[in-house]
Amino acid sequence: MAEFSQKRGKRRGDEGLGSMVDFLLANARLVLGVGGAAVLGIATLAVKRFIDRATSPRDEDDTKGDSWKELSLLKATPHLQPRPPPAALSQPVLPLAPSPSAPEGPAETGPEVTPQLSSPAPLCLTLQERLLAFERDRVTIPAAQVALAKQLAGDIALELQAYFRSKFPELPFGAFVPGGPLYDGLQAGAADHVRLLVPLVLEPGLWSLVPGVDTVARDPRCWAVRRTQLEFCPRGSSPWDRFLVGGYLSSRILLELLRKALAASVNWPAIGSLLGCLIWPSMASEELLLEVQHERLELTVAVLVAVPGADADDRLLLAWPLEGLAGNLWLQDLYPVEAARLRALDDHDAGTRRRLLLLLCAVCRGCSALGQLGRGHLTQVVLRLGEDNVDWTEEALGERFLQALELLISSLEQASLPCHFNPSVNLFSSLREEEIDDIGYALYSGLQEPEGLL
Repeated sequence: MAEFSQKRGKRRGDEGLGSMVDFLLANARLVLGVGGAAVLGIATLAVKRFIDRATSPRDEDDTKGDSWKELSLLKATPHLQPRPPPAALSQPVLPLAPSPSAPEGPAETGPEVTPQLSSPAPLCLTLQERLLAFERDRVTIPAAQVALAKQLAGDIALELQAYFRSKFPELPFGAFVPGGPLYDGLQAGAADHVRLLVPLVLEPGLWSLVPGVDTVARDPRCWAVRRTQLEFCPRGSSPWDRFLVGGYLSSRILLELLRKALAASVNWPAIGSLLGCLIWPSMASEELLLEVQHERLELTVAVLVAVPGADADDRLLLAWPLEGLAGNLWLQDLYPVEAARLRALDDHDAGTRRRLLLLLCAVCRGCSALGQLGRGHLTQVVLRLGEDNVDWTEEALGERFLQALELLISSLEQASLPCHFNPSVNLFSSLREEEIDDIGYALYSGLQEPEGLL
């Protein structure tokens, strides 16, 4: 009964407000004309809707309806472009000043010449032109900066390799190889990050790989490195046996050993003075990171302990700080495979997939709301789009950019972004619901006005 009374009272209030709206509109037609009355009617109805939403209780379904996910329904609504004013109304009306020498009464006048006021034409750039300008100003890295970063990374690799061989002579390490997006032309904005692979040399026949889903961790991202042939080569035959945990090579123990060595044993001031820069290990991260400060750039070197080519598929496994039961496993690194696939697709049709990836990385880097989207997420999006047989020329770059935003939004709606080369891995599994909502809203706003992202 109370609910019925409430609805009845609300109906009466709506009728009273509707009568007031009709009265206002009827009088507005006389004063403002039809166009002004239409504008006033829209504004009045908007105020009425605002009052209704403020006074009426919101149920649970309405709350869910306000989500950013439902904003995608508005995409089908056409945007009304404002009609230009008629030429007669766009020209200024100049008042005629009476001439003191002109006689009173009618006089023959020639055709009036309206003075033309010249104004600079507004500069309206298309999305394609804005993307190209953004690429030139915010994506492209100066060649001198790239060369300096590579030189510093190479010198640090040589110094670190010499230190490891003197500090751990019993451990067979391979050649330290700097690489990553900067070396593959996939770094956007600044030459500020380099990967330094520290490969382990494992004895052939003594080690095998076990998929992470077949271990107690049940993690499809990882692999376990198992010690084999113990009956013929007992424990202690390999220098890596000191890092075994339950018959498996532990990435956690190896990371702890190298982290302590980098933090306490390496003479970084001496190496930095030799290379003309400052170098220090990052203690805030669980990864093995070296911070490099040069007068011309700042660089982060990620030291990645790796098990390369441990099986026929030539998988690259990294010692990564994992949590829980996966702490002793090795994370499979798919970056080399993804970079090679993008390069092959672009070489096949002279496409712009890698340029699209660089644009997306630069956009997310410059927008705080999109900071949670890393290179791994964006690479999967470009790979999924890149496999389609569509136009990948430079002229279609703007269309592909919008298509990438749409794919990201749809993936966020499902909270699922499968890995291209390992579909059982969901790259959005680590994002919280609040983070997904923030990213989704920012992407939807960018889809409506792409220029705001550039």
